[in-house]
Amino acid sequence: MLRIVRAFWHDQRGIALILVSVMLPAIIGFSLLAIDMSRVNNMHNDLQKGADALALAGAAELDGTTGAWARAERAMATLVSNEGHFSTAAPNGRFTLTSGQPGGTLRCNSAGNISWCFLKSLPNDNVAITTANYANTDPATGELETRFIRVTVAPTGFAAIFPASFLTGNTASNGFNVGAVSVAGFRSSVCDYTPVFICNPYEMVNGTNTAGGITLEQAANSQQYRRRQILLRDNGFYQPGNFAFLASPEGNGAQALEASLARVKPVGCYAQDGVDTEPGQSTGPVQDGLNARFGISKSYIGSVNGPAANVRMGLKSINCNSGKTDFETDVNRGVGLERDSCQMTGTCTMMGGRMGTGDWNASRYWTVNHPTRGALSSSLVGATRYEMYRYELNPDGNPATNDSIVGDASVGGETGNPSCSQTPVTTVDRRILYGAIIDCQAIGGFNGRATNIPVHAFGSFFITEPIKDSKDIYVELIDITGKGGRGTLDNFLRDEAQLYR
Repeated sequence: MLRIVRAFWHDQRGIALILVSVMLPAIIGFSLLAIDMSRVNNMHNDLQKGADALALAGAAELDGTTGAWARAERAMATLVSNEGHFSTAAPNGRFTLTSGQPGGTLRCNSAGNISWCFLKSLPNDNVAITTANYANTDPATGELETRFIRVTVAPTGFAAIFPASFLTGNTASNGFNVGAVSVAGFRSSVCDYTPVFICNPYEMVNGTNTAGGITLEQAANSQQYRRRQILLRDNGFYQPGNFAFLASPEGNGAQALEASLARVKPVGCYAQDGVDTEPGQSTGPVQDGLNARFGISKSYIGSVNGPAANVRMGLKSINCNSGKTDFETDVNRGVGLERDSCQMTGTCTMMGGRMGTGDWNASRYWTVNHPTRGALSSSLVGATRYEMYRYELNPDGNPATNDSIVGDASVGGETGNPSCSQTPVTTVDRRILYGAIIDCQAIGGFNGRATNIPVHAFGSFFITEPIKDSKDIYVELIDITGKGGRGTLDNFLRDEAQLYR
């Protein structure tokens, strides 16, 4: 009998069934947990990818111009379609993230199953976003400063298979909500730009400015306003129309600055959300650097950084050895692209007297410089100086034809061809100065080096005449980057929307 009991005690047959029976609930539980984790992870991925796509679509429209909020809403509502799974909000678990267009007038709004807020800045990654980062509630200001959008997906329900309610006694514990948040921003940058910044000549302060109450975007799109000649000044006090320099990858000494301003293809790239300034630079190199574009800078006569193809400027003579120039004083014999009448008389009132009214004497310019071609065409009566300059290069507007009238001799004998047997540069337009346009008044002024200064837009300016002994730089606005411009600078732009959080 004892032997039978001892044999039974040591007999292990069938023990696996006992162990499996004991462990089966745990095995099933862990399996259900694994399935639930996979399902909720897939659901969160669907929500996060949807939030990311919506944020990127909205961010791509945040170019700092009027109407940006409405365009961002329209992009989110019409360009993005995202589907998710495993939600209790739909009979079969499938759901679609939707947005809408509630008007584009509020910095924070919601539509469909998402909400969003427009932001002007982001704190460090380990710091939460607060209302201090939000754009202004007034769209007139807020749209111009918006750089980011935060999209929040409304939490949607998820039902777990694992019977957690058995453990907690709470029948609601089997379900919970899952959401997602994404922050995207618009980053615009330009390359091949000269290291120059210009205080916005049309900066709006309290709804007005000293240039007739129009915006930079309006000026860029109006021939009437583009005709206005602007006198750029570097006097250390940054008001509209003043200019200074940006930190350059070539260095910031006088020699490097001069070379960068003279270079046919500058190497600088600058981002709209922040540039570093070097306003302490001397203006001495500016004259030689920019006058190389006219072929009258001694340092660059005959260099690879040659002059423009049209340099007509009222030049009487030049010493090709010393670079000394003599300009015609009789406007009936030779004249460049003249200044506006109030600039010639010193009676301008806009922008502290440094902006003209756009009434330059196109008829006299034509008569003196093209005496054999008859009266000025009606199509050029209201032309900007830049348009006149381009017309001389290609009157019929067809780049395939060679009908330039640059070689016409003025009454005094000047042509628009470069002096000193220099070969003109035709790969780029050497009479255009590219620079960052900064709202200097909004920033509150800055001296010396400053970092991460936001840029309103990048612009192109036509240099209307060479820099003479007064060191003055006279320009016309041609165009600006972004949707507020006319598209002539698109080749310089490197626009991208990117995720930040």
